[in-house]
Amino acid sequence: MTQTETRNGRRRTTPPTWLLSGLRPQSSAPVPWAAVVRASIALAAPLAVGFALGRPAYGALVSMGALSGVIGDTADAYRMRILNIAVPQLFGALGVMLGTLVYGTGWGAVAALTVVGLVSGMMSTIGAVASVSGLLLLLNAVVGAGLPMPEPWWVAPLLLTVGGLFVLGMTLLAWPLRRKLPERVAVAGTYLAVADLLAAAGGDAYDERRQAVTQSLNTSYDLILARRARYHGRSNAMVRLLAQLNVVIPLVEAAPAVHVRGVRLPDAIPEAVRELAAAVEESRTGRPELSLPTPDSPATRAVDSALRHAATVVHKADPDPYNVDDRLGRPAALGVRVRRTARSVLFTGASWRYGLRLALCVGLAQALTSLIPVPRSYWVALTVTFVLKPDFGSVFSRAVLRSVGTAAGLVVAAPVLAAVPIGWWDVPVMVLLAALIPAFTAKGYAFQTAAITPVILLLSDLLNHEGFDLVWPRFLDSLIGCAIVLVAGYLLWPESWHARVGHRLADVVTDIADYVACAFEPGGYGGGGGSRASAQGPGSGGAGDRAERLRARRRIYRDLSVVRSEFQRALTEPPPVGVRAAAWWPLVVAVERIVDATTAARVRVNHGAPEPPAEEVAEIRRQLMELADGIRSSEVLVEVRAELPGDEKGVLAPLRREVAAARAIASPQP
Repeated sequence: MTQTETRNGRRRTTPPTWLLSGLRPQSSAPVPWAAVVRASIALAAPLAVGFALGRPAYGALVSMGALSGVIGDTADAYRMRILNIAVPQLFGALGVMLGTLVYGTGWGAVAALTVVGLVSGMMSTIGAVASVSGLLLLLNAVVGAGLPMPEPWWVAPLLLTVGGLFVLGMTLLAWPLRRKLPERVAVAGTYLAVADLLAAAGGDAYDERRQAVTQSLNTSYDLILARRARYHGRSNAMVRLLAQLNVVIPLVEAAPAVHVRGVRLPDAIPEAVRELAAAVEESRTGRPELSLPTPDSPATRAVDSALRHAATVVHKADPDPYNVDDRLGRPAALGVRVRRTARSVLFTGASWRYGLRLALCVGLAQALTSLIPVPRSYWVALTVTFVLKPDFGSVFSRAVLRSVGTAAGLVVAAPVLAAVPIGWWDVPVMVLLAALIPAFTAKGYAFQTAAITPVILLLSDLLNHEGFDLVWPRFLDSLIGCAIVLVAGYLLWPESWHARVGHRLADVVTDIADYVACAFEPGGYGGGGGSRASAQGPGSGGAGDRAERLRARRRIYRDLSVVRSEFQRALTEPPPVGVRAAAWWPLVVAVERIVDATTAARVRVNHGAPEPPAEEVAEIRRQLMELADGIRSSEVLVEVRAELPGDEKGVLAPLRREVAAARAIASPQP
């Protein structure tokens, strides 16, 4: 608790900021009405069928599988939604099968679930789909080991899978009715984001717009490359979309050069980009019609050249599929990706640390409930699994918010379990309760927990018939699970006490130092020295070198996006971690400005500005490497007054100023 002073001079105790931020609903998030309808049908229809057939337990298991599908349906593109729903369901079926096999074995169940927890935790470090798959593997294993399931052993896995596939089937019903490819909509959205970026160049909103462009590019490339990995060479639509996405990169590169000048672009340029967005979304072809102002500087010439080239490619019906330069690298063969992922999981310290944390907490939860008879004890391990998800946010705040959300959910569940007898009345009640899940999930974790809790309790009551007596043990189990996570999954691990922003930011700064060197040093892939660039015309550089530079820049922006996500997570931690994390924010912004200044300088060189001296480039790189080393070596930033000599009118003058500003940033912490 913190104290604030009122107008009459008295002190008033208020909840801490990190807790209030978690309890405050995200009011800007719209209600996903389509998801609301799907959730109501997906969870209520199986119950109705179960009652009609005289098998309410079967209906409850199908609804449980549907609940997993509803929670996992978070993607926009249909192909990604298939992966997000179908793949985790398979692991969920495997989990409930393993749990059923060890049901009632006591310490055998403890050992089995501990191993499953280790595997689940290590899987979660691979990616989003693997994270949800690992979550369902462990959750369903805990449910199978804690609740009596119908015989024979394969019935429960089958019914859970049917529930997930039911959600997937309803999700795909609208696929044939959609006129536009999700990938095309995403690429058009990227063009709109770039138009907003160019309109904001030279103004205060530029940084926010650039972050939106980074996120939009990430989404578009992820969607297209995920499909291209399967259909490359056979889908002309994907080849064309990839070409249209690639040619927006030079526009993104030119934006920092304009922003550094501090001069606004004419409105005709952002409008022309918005017209290209409409052309992409409507799949127009033909000759582009552009009416652009005459450029008056290297920066505006870069924008003009990139915009005219983009217009040509956007309106071209059949781009050469063998001349489509993949800015992020072509997808590797499936076998290569599998081996690479396996090595990353098995030989990475972070993977083992998270797996061991989850296994320890799950093992303690199961051991505790084996030694002490706790009603509905499997809820302890379920709570541990839900809370201990570092990729879902702060472990500490999630434990507190889950307790609050569970209490709110019990307020809803108690009268339902007390007043509604098992039977047909459960169906309309489920229609209402299920609709709250997608509606409340958009508001925050505590709200999602409050919505899911009564649904799970209602389904559990259909399996064990305990009614209102299930409410109080459920709350106690949740408190026990949260306590186990806070002690064994948070306090016992020193990495939990520190903001991880610094080390990740240091890695990004190191990459930026290499990016600066390669962009300007002779022989670097930026076309340094002027020989290759001058031989191939302005803005060209070697084709392979320029592609490497673009890939490096995209990787840096992706890493900065991860740093921002880690920063947001760290802010939800209690003091002192949250306070220390806030101190890194000015440096995060400064590093992003360094990347922009580097790109702007490279664009100016490509369009006629003289190459910078090698000594100046080397000094900037040295300062960046020192900055990275300083970030790694201390939790507290140390101010350094850096003197970077060079021509104040030279192409690297803005970059030198940004590097000096980054080194001069000191933490507010003593």
